[in-house]
Amino acid sequence: MGKKAKKPGKGKEKTEKKTAKAEEKRARRENKKLSPEDDIDAILLSIQKEEAKKTEVHVEENVPAPSPRSNCSLTINPLKETELILYGGEFYNGTKTYVYGDLYRYDVEKLEWKVISSPNSPPPRSAHQAVAWKNYLYIFGGEFTSSNQERFHHYKDFWVLDLKTNQWEQINLKGCPSPRSGHRMVLYKHKIIIFGGFYDTLREVRYYNDMYVFDLDQYKWQEIKPSPGAMWPTPRSGFQFCVHQDEVLLYGGYFKEIQSDKNTSERGVVHADMWSLDPRTWQWNKVKKGGMPPGPRAGFSMCVHKRRALLFGGVVDMEVEGDAMMSLFLNELYAFQLDNHRWYPLELRKEKSTKAKIKKISDQKNNEVEFDDPMNEEGLEVGKIETSVLEEACNMDTDIDEISQHISSSVSINNGGLEASSSKKRQESGPNQNAILPEVIKPCGRINSCMVVGRDTLYIYGGMMEIKDREITLDDLYALNLSKLDEWKCIIPATESEWVEASEDEDEEDDEDDSEDDDNSEESNESDEDDGDEDDFEDGNDGSRKVGDAVALIKGGGRNLRRKEKRARIEQIRANLGLSDSQRTPMPGESLREFYKRTNLYWQMAAHEHTQHTGKELRKDGFDLAESRYRELKPILDELAILEAEQKAEEAEAPETSSRKRGKKKK
Repeated sequence: MGKKAKKPGKGKEKTEKKTAKAEEKRARRENKKLSPEDDIDAILLSIQKEEAKKTEVHVEENVPAPSPRSNCSLTINPLKETELILYGGEFYNGTKTYVYGDLYRYDVEKLEWKVISSPNSPPPRSAHQAVAWKNYLYIFGGEFTSSNQERFHHYKDFWVLDLKTNQWEQINLKGCPSPRSGHRMVLYKHKIIIFGGFYDTLREVRYYNDMYVFDLDQYKWQEIKPSPGAMWPTPRSGFQFCVHQDEVLLYGGYFKEIQSDKNTSERGVVHADMWSLDPRTWQWNKVKKGGMPPGPRAGFSMCVHKRRALLFGGVVDMEVEGDAMMSLFLNELYAFQLDNHRWYPLELRKEKSTKAKIKKISDQKNNEVEFDDPMNEEGLEVGKIETSVLEEACNMDTDIDEISQHISSSVSINNGGLEASSSKKRQESGPNQNAILPEVIKPCGRINSCMVVGRDTLYIYGGMMEIKDREITLDDLYALNLSKLDEWKCIIPATESEWVEASEDEDEEDDEDDSEDDDNSEESNESDEDDGDEDDFEDGNDGSRKVGDAVALIKGGGRNLRRKEKRARIEQIRANLGLSDSQRTPMPGESLREFYKRTNLYWQMAAHEHTQHTGKELRKDGFDLAESRYRELKPILDELAILEAEQKAEEAEAPETSSRKRGKKKK
């Protein structure tokens, strides 16, 4: 019996029709991609021709600060520890990516930038690495990205800059590492060590765990291969590398693994392991993390100060409501003691009271009960420092608008830039008990920032953070005296970076293309419904918002949030509060007294790590750290209470609304 003829539109005809549409769609996109501004080979050739026209070094003094950028390199000038050397980086404005190849120098004493233009300079790049040795700056690798981020060019060139003459020279020697970016490079004595990174071929991304060494005396490359059965770190990029005496430490990193499930072909893996390399034998060993280590994160920065490595920032992606992802940008500062391999959070110390402050406090003691011992429960009860705004927020009789105003004041905007701060004034519940507290300033959470140490001062520059679906590229510069650990100083405030929303025409074309393919499968119809939900979620976003509206965006927009956005924001805050060790994170509804009573041992250990005090002094130091942490997270706790209260009120109104609708249907 012969086969039945297939109906029109099915089987082979249906497959051919679908294939033809896919080819047509791909051709349209390829034509769009092959614009002159996205032809990387042509762009790099044009840049090379322009560089060939330069004949001498040109130094322009006292110029405006560099444009916002991330994935650049910042290095301390070994000839002058008060000068920072900035090179390269990238910026994304929502539609296009810009990659830079400019070289800046910044004098932290004079607060002046100067830009250097030299013949035979390296082509623009980001995600490269740089180290300084004697009077030279060495740069290896990195990538150049097309404006639409569809094409990448990874470098394997090796450059050296003479810091005395500002002359560049390319080092062309055999045996160098393959093209890559996201790798790490450190200096050990007279050797440069390179490990890991990735290479994007458009079709796939390769991650490396190979290691190369460049001898600065012999000017020769050498690949270090693992001996059979030896321990060796897995492939990764975006990790951190640091050197202490005869030990090289590797921490964290990122890797994409292939999944067997067709629906999710790749899955990002964030590493939190630590490895120790002996550069005398090239043997790797795993390091057990003692103390109070940070939680897993990607995109953090790291540098070394004396006997400790400092870690700042990073991002954690968490799933909320199905496949939706929340990116939580961190601004925590951790220290890793290099001699005993112990982690601890690096908290700011309180300023020592001046004589005037002591006299003022003594005058107030006639009307107040003295707070003597932080460990004394009764002293905590009587000498309670402040009435928690969180407790007021939990009270339904409290005016939500007043609390929202308090929250908005907890994030300040400097010339369009972002900075995390606590409220300047806290009021007690009773009369004549106003306590004026100094403003706490610290860098906002970010990834891919630059971090260096010079003359016992920690510098953090630039990086990137996200507010909803917007990428905010930063250009601010913060400094922290590591000997005093008293306060962050904002040397250069962040400026407002450009953000261009995608045009409606492009969105409509993509929607039409997607609908052509989606007509032929039930699964795609289901995905269309999901996309529709996402569109509903995004309808409330205004493309004309400036960075000056960051307070409303970060804080969720107050009462005017859509229900879905509010629910997502609550989940984000809950996840954020649970990121760190619970010992250093207040619980929702927890007062300062309760917080310290629960975590006093943790804070005394953290204080002892960098004060070495004992007895009453240690208890006081521990309480100061706990209070600073509580004040830092208080606005977030306040916001969570407000949003949850509003959500409960909306849920209470929902049954009435639904019953009214049912009544209309019956009529």
